Amino acid sequence: MTTLTETSVAGNDDRRDDHNNTNGHKLMVALDVDGTLVDHDGHMSPGVRESAQAVVAAGHEVMIATGRSLNATLPIIEKIGIERGYAVCCNGGVTLRLHPGLEGGYEVIHKATFDPGPALRALRERLPSAKYALEDADGNFLSTERFQDPSFGVEAVGVDFHTMLEATAVRVVVFSTENTPEEFNEAIEHVGLAGVTYSVGWTAWLDIAAAGVTKASALENLRGRLGIEQHLTVAIGDGRNDIEMLTWAGRGVAMGQAPEEVIAAADEVTHSVFDDGAAHVLRSLL
Repeated sequence: MTTLTETSVAGNDDRRDDHNNTNGHKLMVALDVDGTLVDHDGHMSPGVRESAQAVVAAGHEVMIATGRSLNATLPIIEKIGIERGYAVCCNGGVTLRLHPGLEGGYEVIHKATFDPGPALRALRERLPSAKYALEDADGNFLSTERFQDPSFGVEAVGVDFHTMLEATAVRVVVFSTENTPEEFNEAIEHVGLAGVTYSVGWTAWLDIAAAGVTKASALENLRGRLGIEQHLTVAIGDGRNDIEMLTWAGRGVAMGQAPEEVIAAADEVTHSVFDDGAAHVLRSLL
């Protein structure tokens, strides 16, 4: 793993030349949102926005790959100015095709759903005071305990737990304000979730998707669709839900503030989100 400095980001690292667009090849660039393109207050700096726009303008396949749901992802796509191409939402659960000729500028081309019942029952037994939210196959959010979050993109509808068990899910979120992250992790490990894919966030937060579904699995499907070679893929992320994506990419870059296990999965480390780390990497692609 290489730690990026101002000099190496600028492209003076010999190894970096192998990854950059030195031969005019089109790159596939996957960008996480929270903690990568925007800080934890949801702010995107002008430097990050302009560098992302420059990579789009250069003709590369730039795509958002986020745990956010569709309606929370669209404003980021618009801010960067991606009108054509693809985007991955819900940690790989939903894939969009973007085109200005489509109604709203996009269409859903893939959606991975699953039965959330077994995981929810097991978690509820171990984490009875946690808050639960679920995105259904129609893009609606159902939640217990008045659970709302900006990553949902829509206002969640309050339901009882039994109603949630009967839904078909694209994404399930579990959040606990009464457990430390360590206690939360211990509870999840004790449950031994099966038949789903899950990732734990920075706090006592859990994202659940269908078995085998990750940002990486959705991106690999798009890579095949676009016919882009593996070594021409780049990914930038900061969360545990980015680990598979960073491992998948020909050039996986972790943000400077990422947890140790995320950094270990990456090829490089850039600056933190507060120091425009994503902008440094994006500029190195030009």
